[in-house]
Amino acid sequence: MQLILVSLLCCVSAARACLQCDHTVRLLHEDFILAAPTVTDQIEMKMICDHAYVTYRETSLERKGVIDPTTLYRVRTEYQNEFDRFWKMEITGSLTFETIQIMEKGRKILEKHLDVFIRDELCPNKCGLLKRRVMDCFSCQYKMYICPSGPQDCGEYPVQAEEGGQAVLNCFLPWHRLLSGRPEYYYSWAPGAPGTNKVDESDFRALVVTHDSSVVLNQLHVDEQGTYRCSLKDLNGTIFSRFTFLLTVAPFPRQTHRPFGTLPSLPHGDNYSPFQSTEDLLVPVITMVTALSLTASAGLMVVLG
Repeated sequence: MQLILVSLLCCVSAARACLQCDHTVRLLHEDFILAAPTVTDQIEMKMICDHAYVTYRETSLERKGVIDPTTLYRVRTEYQNEFDRFWKMEITGSLTFETIQIMEKGRKILEKHLDVFIRDELCPNKCGLLKRRVMDCFSCQYKMYICPSGPQDCGEYPVQAEEGGQAVLNCFLPWHRLLSGRPEYYYSWAPGAPGTNKVDESDFRALVVTHDSSVVLNQLHVDEQGTYRCSLKDLNGTIFSRFTFLLTVAPFPRQTHRPFGTLPSLPHGDNYSPFQSTEDLLVPVITMVTALSLTASAGLMVVLG
């Protein structure tokens, strides 16, 4: 009986379905089966687990059969907490019934997290092409999953700047973090005021290739305006997403210089100037005041006898 039980346990890993891809969960179930009081109970527990694995596989298959490490960790953590609480409590009823209950609890936890993952996280790209690395729930091996491709172009955005200023071009999208490998951002430029002429592929000039999603254009000139393009590509030339920026650079306002006002010229021979020194004006004034004083004194002396 012990030999039969060991052979059955060796088959546990063959019936994997997302949740059983986690090594901790597999050991949890094996320990739970071996902890049954009798060999008969152990065999019965093993049969219950096998049936639970079938339902887990069906649940996974209905949800594309893939999972990412983050979601698998969430499933395992919640299920392990439930399992630990079940293991510590005193079994008041049938062990078989309680085992079925905890296994069904695991299926519901798996279903809940897979629903969120498939709906919100598996293919978050609204545009572009997303190839990401996920785990196959049946082989427990990682594989490439290609999300349904939306439009390759992710938008056209006008950018306004002033001459001498700067402009920031950023084509990052959150799902870019999910891409495998190390794709790079290729920036190119087609000169000319945006919207004046039709831009062809041959008009674009390469600017920079970088792992950073944004570039900063400093000290802009009017002749640097034009159509800028950012393409996220891998080494094979596969384009994952592309942005277009229509940059317009406003020139500095031209200042008009007013001529300085000029004073009218003085008549010929007149040497007076409002900018003469104070000493030149003071001498005749003192002479005039002195002459008037002497005349007044002489007049008083005549009047007074």
